[in-house]
Amino acid sequence: MHCLALIVPLLFLGVFIAAAVKKVKVYDAFTQGVKNVVPLIANIFPYLAAIFMLTELFEKSGLSDKVCDFLSPAFEFSGVPREVIRLLIVKPFSGSGATAVFTEIVQTCGADSYIARCAAVCYGSSETVFYIGAVYFSAVKEKRLAAATAISLVSSLAAAVLGCFFCRIL
Repeated sequence: MHCLALIVPLLFLGVFIAAAVKKVKVYDAFTQGVKNVVPLIANIFPYLAAIFMLTELFEKSGLSDKVCDFLSPAFEFSGVPREVIRLLIVKPFSGSGATAVFTEIVQTCGADSYIARCAAVCYGSSETVFYIGAVYFSAVKEKRLAAATAISLVSSLAAAVLGCFFCRIL
């Protein structure tokens, strides 16, 4: 057995030993934590449902293809390959959708290609902005979603452009 496979079991064992030393009732603490999750799920669900429905509508309506075509010259000018643009558009909305697009790019272009390397860097250097925003902002009282979303999207774009530049020179 590889020693990395022991990390999670050893972590759990360490938590249980620390709890026993501090005389914490682990099961009671766990159930109390689970009770606190139920209201959080009830608060998050409408936001997540909206994000998932809008993502699916964006993809199925063909709007994502039209946006890709429209943005293609700007992205290509900045060094981002055309094949990666769809990944950059889908990633802020859907992690699973981005995984599907990334897999398609790797299968089509080959895992060692420049385009696949750019896609891998873009996939790894960004986050599902709208999903994370929905989860985070559903739990806070004061919502300033626009600024946080704009900053996240701009930083994802900058990471993609810079990542593709590094893929080209390395």
